[in-house]
Amino acid sequence: MLSKGMLPRVSTEPTTGAPELPARQLRDPKALRAIAHPVRVRMLEELTIGGPATATELAERVGESPANCSWHLRQLARYGFVEEAGGGTGRQRPWQIVVRRNVWDGGGQDAEAALAGDAAADVLFAREYEEIRAWWARARSDDPEWWDAPFVTRSIGWLTAEELAELGKEIVPILNRYTHRVADPKRRPPGSRPVRFVAWGYPAQSSQVPVPPNAQDEEIQ
Repeated sequence: MLSKGMLPRVSTEPTTGAPELPARQLRDPKALRAIAHPVRVRMLEELTIGGPATATELAERVGESPANCSWHLRQLARYGFVEEAGGGTGRQRPWQIVVRRNVWDGGGQDAEAALAGDAAADVLFAREYEEIRAWWARARSDDPEWWDAPFVTRSIGWLTAEELAELGKEIVPILNRYTHRVADPKRRPPGSRPVRFVAWGYPAQSSQVPVPPNAQDEEIQ
């Protein structure tokens, strides 16, 4: 999980519902910049979905050279996002993702860390937008059950800051029900696929709707 406070609280993690994953607070701007790179995000996804892989194997999947992937892996390993899986040498060493929640909060960081966190969030959001557009383009050619199963929901509700924070605390555990399946393929039921989860809630901006002093949210869909 990667969580950032200047934006609505954001979390990204290898979606593995078992005990909550161990968490690490990211405060080092260099660690945040390590994931603020589209190629590295792709590589982390490939390791999450496909399991351990070498730099050469990752190069074929993400369209980069083995040398470039090897360098990116070393940078990710330097800040604890990946680790060697054991066996092999050089670019034929397999690497695996470190399955845990990585959290950052832009509200309490210095300027450099906040900017690095913003950059990481921009890359991650852009990646999710890219993937959902790609899914819409191919969805109708998929199996009928996989066309009907996915969902997209959009709503506007009136909440206090405390209610918004509480809503996030309720959503995250639901998504975490499945996080154990990343690290342990044996727990994946037959017919399961990797599924991307994105959820966010943030204050809407409007020049036309005043905020009542005691507004009550009547319904959240």
